[in-house]
Amino acid sequence: MVWVYFMLTGVVAITVTIPTAAYQIWKFVQPAMNRDTQRATLLFIPAMAALFLSGIAFGYFILYPMVLQFMMGAAAGDFTAMYTAQRYFSFMIHMTVPFGLLFEMPAVVMFLTRLGILNPHRLARARKMSYFVLVIVAVAITPPDILSDIVVIVPLFLLYEISIGISKAVYRKRLRLQDEAPL
Repeated sequence: MVWVYFMLTGVVAITVTIPTAAYQIWKFVQPAMNRDTQRATLLFIPAMAALFLSGIAFGYFILYPMVLQFMMGAAAGDFTAMYTAQRYFSFMIHMTVPFGLLFEMPAVVMFLTRLGILNPHRLARARKMSYFVLVIVAVAITPPDILSDIVVIVPLFLLYEISIGISKAVYRKRLRLQDEAPL
């Protein structure tokens, strides 16, 4: 049971660390930003925590039951499936935490666009390669049935498209602010 507590504590630590790390990154780049950008960038911190928690919720409430049902169905008739608490929680954490990190994509893209590292044109040009990578990630972390693959691929594609849309909005605003800035 000690390992179960360690694993669950690790997930809580990651959840607390993400906003803390985002704040530290923000404090690092803050001197290079103007007042408006500083206020807008500070909103990333709660957004990143909310996106991480929504990714964990997606993994736990949608994907994890499907994977567990698949595993129980694969063992039905031939084997009796027995799980220890450590294996059960370890498997659950390995199925949910990656989605918490993958759901951070819109906030990370928005932050990188605001800094000028990414732009929507670059993201649109990289769409095919990004889709390919997202499909590989989805297939690697789901059981070998097409339904669970689709259940994971569709939200990842939607997150990428949302990221492009957010990047477009941030990029337009950034260009407008640059045009309005006195020379």
